[in-house]
Amino acid sequence: MRRFLRVLVLAAVLAAGIGLWLTRATPLPHDTFAGLTGDAARGAQVFAAAGCASCHAAPKAQGDAKLVLAGGQRFVSDFGTFLAPNISSDNTHGIGGWSLNDFGTAVMRGVSPEGHHYYPAFPYAAYAKMTQQDLVDLWSYVQTLPASDTPSQPHEIGFPFSVRRSVGGWKLLFSKETWEMDAPTPELERGRYLVEALAHCGECHTPRNALGGFQTGKWLAGAPNPSGQGNVPALTPNVLTWDAADIAYYLESGFTPEFDSAGGHMVAVIENFAVLPAQDRAAVAAYIKALPAPTD
Repeated sequence: MRRFLRVLVLAAVLAAGIGLWLTRATPLPHDTFAGLTGDAARGAQVFAAAGCASCHAAPKAQGDAKLVLAGGQRFVSDFGTFLAPNISSDNTHGIGGWSLNDFGTAVMRGVSPEGHHYYPAFPYAAYAKMTQQDLVDLWSYVQTLPASDTPSQPHEIGFPFSVRRSVGGWKLLFSKETWEMDAPTPELERGRYLVEALAHCGECHTPRNALGGFQTGKWLAGAPNPSGQGNVPALTPNVLTWDAADIAYYLESGFTPEFDSAGGHMVAVIENFAVLPAQDRAAVAAYIKALPAPTD
C-alpha cells in the first residue's frame, strides 16, 4: 500500500509539473522586432482597424477624448465582468514604462510584462495573427497619444475564473494562429487579415462553447450578445444577403440597404472602418461574401 501511495504521489507531482509547464506564460523572444522601424502614421491605421480606442477609451468619451486610453469600460460575460485597463502613455498607471517587446508580448501573446496571462476578453488570440511590422507601427502611434493618470480597475471575476493560471489552459485549447478561411486572391487575403486578425470580428459574431472557445464550425454565424440583450447577427451567406457594395457602404456610413442604421457596439466599429481606405472596406466585403455557410 505504501508503495502504491508513493507511486500515486509521484504521478500527481509529475502531472502537476507537466500542467504548470503547459500553462506557463511565454513571452515573445527578445529579438522578435529587431531591425524593424515603426511608422506612427501607418500605426494610426492599425489602431483604427484594431479598435483600440473602442475598448480602452474612458466610458462615454467622445471626439479627441477617445485618444486618451484611460480605460474603465465594462465588458460583461458569462465568466464575470472585465474592465478595460489604462493603456495610455502614463508611466505609473498606463504602459509608458513598457518596452516594444512588452507591448508585443501583451498584444500577440496575452502575457503581461510581469509574466501573467491576460484574460481573453483582450482579443490577443486574433492579434496573434498581426504582422510584426503592424505591431511596431501600432506601438509607434500609441506612444504619441496623451497620458492619463486614471488607475486601472480590477476585473470583477469570481473563483475559479479568478485563477489566471487557468488561462494558460484556455490558450492551449483555443488559441491558434491558423486562418479560418482560404484567401486565394490579394483582396481576400487583405479582407481575411482585417476580419480575422486586426478587427477581430469573430469575437462578437462567432458563438462560443462552454469554456469560451470559438465554435469554429459556426464561424461568423452569429452569437448571443454577451450583455444578455439580444444577439449579434450572422455574417454568413445563408443569413446576410447584402451584396459587397452594400457591406462596404455600411462599414463606411452605418446605413443598411433597408434604410436602417447601426447601433450598439457596431457604431464604434463603423467609426473605425470609416477612416480606413476604401479598398480595405471592399476587401472586408469580399471576404464576407466569400464565407461558406456554417458546417455545424
